[in-house]
Amino acid sequence: MADPTRSRFTLLRFTFALSIITFVDRVCISASAPAIREELGLSTVQLGWVFSVFTFAYAAFEIPSGWLADVMGPRKMLMRIVIWWSAFTMITGAAWNFASLLLARFLFGLGEAGAFPTTSRSYSRWFPRREIGNAHGVLFMGTRFGGALAPPLVVFLIALVGWRISFVVFGILGLVWCLFWWRWYRDDPAQHPGVNAAELDLIREGRAHDGQARIRWRELLSLNLLLICMMYFCVGYAFYFYLTWLPTYLKEALGFSTQQAGWIAGVILLAGGIATGLGGRLTDYLTRRFGLKIGRSVGVIGMPASGLILLGIASTKNSILAAVLFVFAAGLADLCTSACWTMCHDVAGDAAGLATGAMNTFGNLGGAISPLVVGYTVQWWGAWSTPVFVTAGVCMLAGLFTLAADPRKRLFSSDLPGLATSVPSGSQSISIENHS
Repeated sequence: MADPTRSRFTLLRFTFALSIITFVDRVCISASAPAIREELGLSTVQLGWVFSVFTFAYAAFEIPSGWLADVMGPRKMLMRIVIWWSAFTMITGAAWNFASLLLARFLFGLGEAGAFPTTSRSYSRWFPRREIGNAHGVLFMGTRFGGALAPPLVVFLIALVGWRISFVVFGILGLVWCLFWWRWYRDDPAQHPGVNAAELDLIREGRAHDGQARIRWRELLSLNLLLICMMYFCVGYAFYFYLTWLPTYLKEALGFSTQQAGWIAGVILLAGGIATGLGGRLTDYLTRRFGLKIGRSVGVIGMPASGLILLGIASTKNSILAAVLFVFAAGLADLCTSACWTMCHDVAGDAAGLATGAMNTFGNLGGAISPLVVGYTVQWWGAWSTPVFVTAGVCMLAGLFTLAADPRKRLFSSDLPGLATSVPSGSQSISIENHS
């Protein structure tokens, strides 16, 4: 019998590249913030709203976009998403005042909504359950690499062509990606000429069928899914501090130059990317070894430990020490990311688009609130340590929500008539007969 082909790893390379582009396009606004703020005359609070309006729009459309990914398939959805966000990345460079910049970032967030739930949905059809955690680890490693690449790259481009042209350059990257994606990807791996029967059997390992799953909307009110969403609210809150205010914090609170802040922010996000990749392998290993509950509970230790390190950062006056501690704080937090996303596959199976969309809605609400909290607390109290203390407390809460969530509890989805949905391997063997 022929050895399995490895086409699913080509999909992983596509989505890894996309995640880099996604976060280059996101982070370029924070890396450009000092130049934009100076040219447009923005206050700290106005800049906070520029950061947050994208995330509010992104969060508002995550669930509908995740649902559309389940219905339409990732091929069409990602094309629409990437073309939209690439266009508004370029349009951002044309902003002339606070209102126009705010509108451009709102529409950018609206269009990008669903990018990661749609990508995660593609994994539910293309990867066996035992590889899902690692796939998400690689995906979100790309987001951190993109975030790490953006600050020094933006600083270089601003010096070369100005901040406005730099947004046009970044927008073109997504359009190029779309051309290759549309030619290569198929929603069903069985229809892809590069997937042989052996790889298809491997992909379907541990699944009762290949039917299209559906979650009834009322099932989004599940307490267990709510706990997962609240867990990711806290993760998103912490991550968006690094994603938005970190270069400014390094400059204004720790005294680094603009160039130094850009490079240090890049190193911190790079460390997070490495940790995210390791976290994907870790959650798969722990699940095989100890079962789903322990395997997906990386955040029980990782997030509170990150919070404790942030307390140390807020308390020290040594700039070099604070920068080093940021590396460890970001790394420990990102070690948990893959487990969070894989948990949605555990509870929702083939309806992962909607479940991850719900979770990422909360994550982006946390991400939208985070920059505003920073902006207002610095304006009201004049101390950069205050928002760091708040972020540390949110990390502690993430550990509690992770402990309370249970990836072994499946959502009752209504699949194709007469078919049953089995839980992933590593959890208790239960099937749900559906009568849709």
